[in-house]
Amino acid sequence: MAVVVFGMNSRGRVTVAALALLLALPVGAAAQGATLRANDQLDTAESLEGNYLAAIVAGAGRDLGAASVYLREAIKGDPQNNDLLERAFVAFLADGAMPDAFRAADRLIQRDPSNGLAQLAVGIRALKQKSYQTARNHLQRGGRGRAADITATLLSAWSYLGSGQATRAVETLERLKGEASYNLFRDYHAGLILDAAGRKADAEKRLKSAYDSEKTTLRLVDLWARMQARNGDFEAAAATYGEFDRLLPNHPIVRDGLAKVAARQAPPRQVANAQQGAAEVLYGLASAGNRQGDEAAALLYLRLAIYLDPNHDLAILTLGDILERARQPEDAVAVYEKMPTNSPLRPNAEIQAGLALENMGKPDEAVKHLNALIAERPDDVDALSALGNIYRSRKLFQEAADTYDKAIAKIASPGRANWDLFYFRGIARERIKRWPEAEADLRKALELLPEPLGRERALVLNYLGYSLVDQHLKLDEALDMLRRAVELRPRDGYITDSLGWAYYRLGRYAEATRDLERAMELRPSDPVINDHLGDVYWKTGRKLEAGFQWNHARDLNPEPEDLVKIKRKIERGMEDGPNANAVEPKDAAEPKKDGG
Repeated sequence: MAVVVFGMNSRGRVTVAALALLLALPVGAAAQGATLRANDQLDTAESLEGNYLAAIVAGAGRDLGAASVYLREAIKGDPQNNDLLERAFVAFLADGAMPDAFRAADRLIQRDPSNGLAQLAVGIRALKQKSYQTARNHLQRGGRGRAADITATLLSAWSYLGSGQATRAVETLERLKGEASYNLFRDYHAGLILDAAGRKADAEKRLKSAYDSEKTTLRLVDLWARMQARNGDFEAAAATYGEFDRLLPNHPIVRDGLAKVAARQAPPRQVANAQQGAAEVLYGLASAGNRQGDEAAALLYLRLAIYLDPNHDLAILTLGDILERARQPEDAVAVYEKMPTNSPLRPNAEIQAGLALENMGKPDEAVKHLNALIAERPDDVDALSALGNIYRSRKLFQEAADTYDKAIAKIASPGRANWDLFYFRGIARERIKRWPEAEADLRKALELLPEPLGRERALVLNYLGYSLVDQHLKLDEALDMLRRAVELRPRDGYITDSLGWAYYRLGRYAEATRDLERAMELRPSDPVINDHLGDVYWKTGRKLEAGFQWNHARDLNPEPEDLVKIKRKIERGMEDGPNANAVEPKDAAEPKKDGG
């Protein structure tokens, strides 16, 4: 679904002007509270120009908290500058500095009532304050005024519920027609509104319609199963959770739901009022935008969603994930700390906070944090896995293997959800020269992964296949594994490099040249791949081209130990033998964590 971001089409200039700063300041730069941290540490400039330039520099450094501070000072120097105010408004909102954002939005609306993003922010503030007619006024002024503006329509519907007009709320939602995705949002929110209004039968009909059209969205699955359980149909609720669990095993929200319905406990209603409903709208649209790569809009919507419902655990986890991907671990930790203590996602947030500490360059704190979690929850396989991953990333492979041993020992019957533990332990064991055990682990990971799961199988096939080639074992099977990995991930330069490098190690230079050239097309800026291509060029007599590739690899910031080998080849050429002066291939990209 192409998400219609509120107000972005109301006047052509608004999108560019309102988001210009956010595009200049990479997404996800600060968490709620970051402005206070920046205020404590920053000295502002004495001039408008100085503060403005400082804001741009802060943005380039991915620090919206600092940018907010400088822009706040810049506005004092030129309070009538509408463009500056609009930039500051977006920075405040993205930074989670809500009072500043609302003050800026009020001033923007006074000067330009058609500013859609400002109207949305003020409308959300009115919803929070239960001023529902005021909220609708702002939402209608900021949007396009047509049913296609899904944000305005959905939020207006929830405002009518807040006003005690459930029927009017559902009538408002009926304006959403046409695209299948619009129908899904319509039925989903109609079901939630009718449920909050106590119209159980009508609510069940609408929510079931939404669920039947989309059974792979966690939030929808959870809310439908909760309704089934509250209606006393625990078997149906268990079946709903169970179907999703087969698709994405062992998710904490599903685990929690299955445990409750097994005990015949009805999970409480998650969306019970207009504020929670409006937060659900914003979270849903943010999630859709995030999946489409529109992290700027997702960030703004998530800030507003958490403002409306500070306990929205999925919104918190999604925001933290965006901040981590934007390489803002400190701000991600601040967000994760806001996770409600009673949420089934709290352990996930605590684990992610530990991993973020590692990314902040605080390894001792990260290990201490995760060990404390493990001491508190000794059966927490996820916490053990996270600690093992930290050790593995630091190349402490013995410690990693020992930690994975503990995690796997906690699993009574390993299933598909546990494939990565065997994969990672296999890597650790291979690096400490325990190959028979490593091979067994890697084959176990393959066993746990059904064939359709292309990406994950490709990772395991790549590592196992290359390791066998490297040791000159089971060569026919190993090459078949690498070819299959390339078939599954044809645009993964690292996997293609592994196949080419395997051919190189076997002295099959024509095939190696073909695949390594393809790998470089896919990853032209990777130093290892460029180095490998240089090696095969040298072996085939293309020594001038080999020197070019090695020089290029040298300039691409290779690992220090690789740089020594590359420089030696540039100076002296290659020694005899296919593996002389060789740089080992990179591992294919590892799977990303499940952000919930």
